[in-house]
Amino acid sequence: MNKFKFAKVYFCILLCWAGMSVYAQDNVIDEVVWVVGDEAILKSDVENERLNAQYENRRFTGDPYCVIPEELAVQKLFLHQAEIDSVVVSDQEVLQQVEQRTSWLIDQIGSKEKMEEYYNKTFTQIREMLRENIRDGLTVQQMQQKIVGDIKLTPAEVRNYFKKLPADSIPFVPTQVEVQIITQEPKIAEEEIERVKAQLREYTDRINKGETTFSTLARFYSEDPGTARRGGEGGFTGRGELVPEFANVVFNLTDTKKVSKVFETEFGFHIAQLIEKRGDRVNYRHILLRPKVDQKQIDAALSRLDSIADDIRKNKFTFDDAATWISQDKETRNNHGLLANPQTSTSRFEMQQLAGLVSQDVAKVVEGMQIGEISKPFTMINSKGKEVCAIVKLKNRIDGHKATITEDYQRLKSMVTAKRSEEKIQKWIVEKQKTTYVRINPSWRNCDFKYPGWIKE
Repeated sequence: MNKFKFAKVYFCILLCWAGMSVYAQDNVIDEVVWVVGDEAILKSDVENERLNAQYENRRFTGDPYCVIPEELAVQKLFLHQAEIDSVVVSDQEVLQQVEQRTSWLIDQIGSKEKMEEYYNKTFTQIREMLRENIRDGLTVQQMQQKIVGDIKLTPAEVRNYFKKLPADSIPFVPTQVEVQIITQEPKIAEEEIERVKAQLREYTDRINKGETTFSTLARFYSEDPGTARRGGEGGFTGRGELVPEFANVVFNLTDTKKVSKVFETEFGFHIAQLIEKRGDRVNYRHILLRPKVDQKQIDAALSRLDSIADDIRKNKFTFDDAATWISQDKETRNNHGLLANPQTSTSRFEMQQLAGLVSQDVAKVVEGMQIGEISKPFTMINSKGKEVCAIVKLKNRIDGHKATITEDYQRLKSMVTAKRSEEKIQKWIVEKQKTTYVRINPSWRNCDFKYPGWIKE
């Protein structure tokens, strides 16, 4: 139930570290091609990675049969050191990532059955494969973080790095904007709310009478696209990942055969059913229905925003004040309506980010505006999937430019931090090579390796 989970920078493990086997290689005669420490890298491991990369359109800078085994060897160096240093990944973190990854795969492939057919494995086998890969990936991440440590940079170090950059290496910063917003939610008629509740109660009756199943109704009628295709199943989720109203219901369910009463969240109205509880996590199904907004109410909200915009233009009050006291956008009204970019933790958005993270409608309106201008009222779909009415003010626009130390210090600092991290990791790999037993099959040695120290003879 992705839309009901708090926005988190949530799941990204590079598949080159994960070593995920996508295709069965029954026709490959296996052999050991590398040995790193006491760990073997098999020809089938390399072939699986090559096919996986081919499926994902990943391009290699060199021969895949040289690049891939070296990547796997580097991974084993990190895993070996993690074992020595007792770097441990929690079972709960692994389980959470497995649930997220499984749900994502089912979304992409279409169903649990199609996923089993695709991987030529049972659902249990797929989950076990993911569990091992994710544990290794998270362990490598933690080990790298431990090696890098806390990199602290002074402004002088960032400036010196920037001065030494060749002109053609200075990054180009696309046009960025800072935008304030005021929203109004059109009033929903009580009759419409009752209609939605009655519809959900009817679904409950049909399930209780055995006329159909919860998952069937969710596939046909739920308005949460992220879970509808899975029969409403949300996957194992912690309480903190759900909005409070939803968590209070699903975590209090005890009988897998019963359906909850109709309840409301900021996303709409729901019914839910328990699938399984596992420690402090719960798996559930739900059906979401959203009351429809009458066009008259939309017109009324647009008219009110038009009047507010006019009053701001006439200096009766400021946009900041209106956003604080009138706007119904909970996420921005405490900051005078200023939108925040979750990717950068700043108020600046590149236009593509504004469209993807906030709304395409907002991006279209802002694109042609002048600094300080207030838009005409328009409708948009907010982050909760609801249709709302809005006006925006373009607070600032920073045209696309070559990065400068004054305008783009944080971006340049991030570049220097990333460079220092990479240098530390590479230095560690070179040193680790010297103390680790490595044997490479002679027919796999004729390579231009990134780290030449693999072959010691």
